Amino acid sequence: MNITGRVHALFHRFVLRRKSTSFVVLGLSFVGFGIGTLSLATVLKANIDLVFEYGWQALMDGAAMQLIELLVNGYLAMACYVVFKACEHRLVHALAERD
Repeated sequence: MNITGRVHALFHRFVLRRKSTSFVVLGLSFVGFGIGTLSLATVLKANIDLVFEYGWQALMDGAAMQLIELLVNGYLAMACYVVFKACEHRLVHALAERD
């Protein structure tokens, strides 16, 4: 089994199996997504404007590292959103089930 299959199996076994765990992880991923995207667009735009205005000097002074950090932050926020949607899907289907 490859790494993504293992992660999927572990996520399903430990998070999606119980409604209470899904709810807690949903809340944590919501907070993670919110923190990750709070000012992401504003800081990213300022960083790109700085690079366009000052060019190579801005990149050498740390703008390149900041841009990489912003992109990683964006991808982590996106991962939190995917986890949020998976937990939401699990809980909505659990609420909609008829016994």
